Amino acid sequence: MKRREFIAGLGGAAAVGARGAWGQQNGRVRRIGVLLGVAEGTPNIWLTTFEQELARLGWTQGRNAQIEVRWSGGDANKVRAYMAELVALKPDVILASGTLAVSAVQKETRTIPVIGVLVIDMVASGFAKSLAHPGGNITGFSNFETAIGGKWLLTLKEVAPNIERVAVMLNPDNRAHAGIAQTIEVASQSLGLRSTRLPVHSTEDIAQRIAEIAGQANSLVVLPDTVTISHSNLIIALAAKHQVPAVYPYRQYVAAGGLMSYGPDQNDFYRRAASYADRILRGESPADLPIQTPTKFELVFNLKAAKALGLSVPEAFLVRADEVIE
Repeated sequence: MKRREFIAGLGGAAAVGARGAWGQQNGRVRRIGVLLGVAEGTPNIWLTTFEQELARLGWTQGRNAQIEVRWSGGDANKVRAYMAELVALKPDVILASGTLAVSAVQKETRTIPVIGVLVIDMVASGFAKSLAHPGGNITGFSNFETAIGGKWLLTLKEVAPNIERVAVMLNPDNRAHAGIAQTIEVASQSLGLRSTRLPVHSTEDIAQRIAEIAGQANSLVVLPDTVTISHSNLIIALAAKHQVPAVYPYRQYVAAGGLMSYGPDQNDFYRRAASYADRILRGESPADLPIQTPTKFELVFNLKAAKALGLSVPEAFLVRADEVIE
């Protein structure tokens, strides 16, 4: 399994300053483990952001830090295997991306500090006792609460008012997805819609499930997960092919041709995660670092995708959108 070391040439001596000196005085290089949900080789601004912020805070390769990165590609088996490998290295802190990764590390260790990012409702998922006082070895950044499901459905209904059924694409291994799916099901009943769940683990699952819902006045809500992120291009292409209007959790889907998204800035989570890693490496406990939630959600809409689906989008909706991609 491949190893990636922390990139050094980002800050220089000026960026290190007193923080870099602190690491040297402690007499050893600090090891940081990272498990990402995308495939190795995938262009990844999140990792770059995390590395750059660490360098700005003074953690540089060869001086006081080394980072070990593993790439799961959305494969649950790889998530478990790579996390076990990272824990065996006994790092000073682990950055775990996604609910599956945090669930895997929770089973491997209750002592190594963990920072979770892109995790749905960390308290409801059982990773922390409370937002203010996590109380264990896991802290981090929740990207959504389960109530977001109702907002996604309402937004979808607004631009595609003639839909009769909503399908929820989820990963059954993600412990938070059941709660969001239930929220969507309750909301769909109030809107007079039928709802169904589309469990997916792989490319084959995704192709089969989207084909199943095609041509039935359907719509699609794609839940955030390493599986759906890793296969985002496939999901977008199949939704377009089968004329299924879909709402996604992140802007990247819309930039790649998806209809619309409503969610937070993922990159900001990794920037803030670096600050938590810095604080933990300097002696703070994850039990005392509060779980942080998004401060801003953005509505992004793809006008070209809407036209391809034959949707007439209300002008008021376009005005309200934070970004309209044409």
